[in-house]
Amino acid sequence: MKYRSLLFDWSGTLVDDLPPTLYATNMVLGEHNLPALGREEFRQRFRLPYPEFYEEVLPGVPIETLEDTFRTSFNLSPKGVTVLPHAREMLDWCRDQEIRCFVLSSMDVGLFTDQAHAFGLDGYFEAIYAGVIDKRERIGDILKAHDLSVADTAFVGDMVHDVDTAKHGGIASVAVATGYDPVERLAQSDPHHFFDHLGDFRQWLENSIIQPTAGL
Repeated sequence: MKYRSLLFDWSGTLVDDLPPTLYATNMVLGEHNLPALGREEFRQRFRLPYPEFYEEVLPGVPIETLEDTFRTSFNLSPKGVTVLPHAREMLDWCRDQEIRCFVLSSMDVGLFTDQAHAFGLDGYFEAIYAGVIDKRERIGDILKAHDLSVADTAFVGDMVHDVDTAKHGGIASVAVATGYDPVERLAQSDPHHFFDHLGDFRQWLENSIIQPTAGL
């Protein structure tokens, strides 16, 4: 098996929360008399760490003053969060293969906990790190805390920040085109692997399993 440990991003990788995120972001912008963003404009402008995005659109406004509105509006969104296709199957397969799984996400801890519990996904992970503003600052400590080998560990995510985080930690980066960053931007970040979705990644992992030589 190519990788024995996988760190997963949450939003845009395992779940689709773009609709409520866009809704909540526009509620924040509306409070400051700014026009709402369309879906594609938001994808083009949004980035992690997310305080950088808000500093760009609302310069000088402390991020702490925006977060309450965001959390409340997120839960009031007409469109909710859904599990992405292939995500549950991917996690089931990892469990069957005894691949160690973790979450490293910037998603608010409370929102993450509610979603993971509601979808029954929390039990798949050895450890969960949510509410991490800059994942690059935590990746090294996480690898060390769980004694993860950089040679057979990968970080799976949908944003350039996830690719950068993997590189910062010295592990493989796996990009999936199911989330926030446009495909072109993700490709330019030069991930080790780039898949349309987790189903393709799982198939690639299955093909990476070394079959025993006949007669041995």
